[in-house]
Amino acid sequence: MNENIVVEESHRPSAENHGIEIVERKGIGHPDTLADGISDAVSRALSKEYLDRFDNILHHNTDKVLLVGGTASPEFGGGEVESPIYLVVAGRGTDEVNGEKVPVDKISLEAARDYLEEKVRFLDLDKHVEMEARIGSGSVDLKNIFKNNRIPPANDTSMGVGYAPFSETEKLALETERTLNSEEFKQDYPEVGEDVKVMARRQGDEIDLTIAIAMVSSFIDDLDYYLSIKEELAEEVLKLSSEITERSVNVNINTADEPENEVVYQTVTGTSAEQGDDGMTGRGNRVNGLITFDRPMSLEAAAGKNPVNHVGKLYNILSEEIAEEISEMEGVEEVFVRTLSQIGSPINDPKVLNVRLCPEDGYSVKNLESSAESIAAEHLSNLTNISERIVDGQIQVY
Repeated sequence: MNENIVVEESHRPSAENHGIEIVERKGIGHPDTLADGISDAVSRALSKEYLDRFDNILHHNTDKVLLVGGTASPEFGGGEVESPIYLVVAGRGTDEVNGEKVPVDKISLEAARDYLEEKVRFLDLDKHVEMEARIGSGSVDLKNIFKNNRIPPANDTSMGVGYAPFSETEKLALETERTLNSEEFKQDYPEVGEDVKVMARRQGDEIDLTIAIAMVSSFIDDLDYYLSIKEELAEEVLKLSSEITERSVNVNINTADEPENEVVYQTVTGTSAEQGDDGMTGRGNRVNGLITFDRPMSLEAAAGKNPVNHVGKLYNILSEEIAEEISEMEGVEEVFVRTLSQIGSPINDPKVLNVRLCPEDGYSVKNLESSAESIAAEHLSNLTNISERIVDGQIQVY
């Protein structure tokens, strides 16, 4: 028995049994999500550079990306970006090893450009974005922490959290955005920009979805076409919802529109960042892709933190994956995992890993405790595998 793993009963009602549930998903083109994505893309690029040169991921944290919105004047059939989005990639990195220089800023800017080019179709990086890298050099103590440690020590005293399974409302919020931003959907509806935000509210058995979609103005000929596309998109979301829930679902798209004044939500590039909407790492989705107001959440900005020993990143992913596997056990209705580090201790030896179970009728924590503990212990023993999957791009933390 691992004394650091504590399994107990949860006395919170499961999410599905709450009278009201509120869930948010900030889509891939939302300024906050773009900042998260850039942060993690830069971290992966630096990690790969360090591995190629030194067979080791050296100290870095690039979780301080700031995206300052520009100005634009979209109009039916076109429009233009008048002043560019300003992007600052900040953080810390190792820029010299035994006299050998590492072009940290250059690598960071290239990674940021590649990410934006991949994620936002109509963003012209030469015209619409100005970028600056301000990656400072990490301290000697922090750099040395990575040397010759098979199991690195935790860099901080911090906590990661995870839960499973998703409720229907959570699934609907996540899958709505993912569907609207899927490559297949964009082929049918190129008007839909990447900046999609979904707010879901369930009250009893009725779910309301409020969806903000940054329409791409070059595909919108006039107001009538815009309004017809909104109706089609609402029907598509309702079709999707029928595959996820039998509850009643209401879909509301771009509710700030004023059609009578021809004021509608359209953009030149597909992201509100062109129109003064700013973004910052850590202000968006948690590692499971959602902002869940009815669940415990970590306030850590996981994106951009180094994948070797930054528990603010690793323990959130670890907790989520443990929760997912335990939730698949027979007799488990819901599970919540908290993992607490102590700075300096090996990352696979947390101060406590707390598993809270909500058993189904006919089951007790006593029936489930041993299996849940075994799952948690197995994940802890393979913790370094998370680092490898992060660098390979197999894990998304936003």
